[in-house]
Amino acid sequence: MSTTENEGEPITEAGLAALKAEIGELETVGRREVAARILTARGHGDLKENAEYHAAKDDQAHLETRIRRLRSRLRNAVVVDVADGGGASFAFGCSAEVRDEDTGEVRTWTIVGAAEADRAQGKLSVESPVAKALLNRAPGAPVEVPTPGGTRRLRIVRIL
Repeated sequence: MSTTENEGEPITEAGLAALKAEIGELETVGRREVAARILTARGHGDLKENAEYHAAKDDQAHLETRIRRLRSRLRNAVVVDVADGGGASFAFGCSAEVRDEDTGEVRTWTIVGAAEADRAQGKLSVESPVAKALLNRAPGAPVEVPTPGGTRRLRIVRIL
């Protein structure tokens, strides 16, 4: 990975596209839906005791906060060039099959930016202890990773 922490938040090209798509969706469809809910709730009478109106206004505030946070992430995003699969080592944006030496389980993991991380989809944050330990390691190299649950012994089977 070629960025440092003070240069911005590392992100893959796919992660950047997803971030832009989410912002676009929230700024168009999301705002329209909330505005329609507020308009409908206003039609129900006294706003002081109108729970539907207050809930819609709260949702509007949450939506705008989400948009501001995503826009901030977009401003700080630094797209990191992803090496082609089959490289000599496990790099940012690449996928690899990794075996847990204690359980024998093999999982496919991709190292991505913190904002893109989703363990259920096999996307590890570059900031996680496991990703830090595996980053720039060659297939076959044993790796010991201290985790809150104890030390894990991992081995990269192959780079995809």
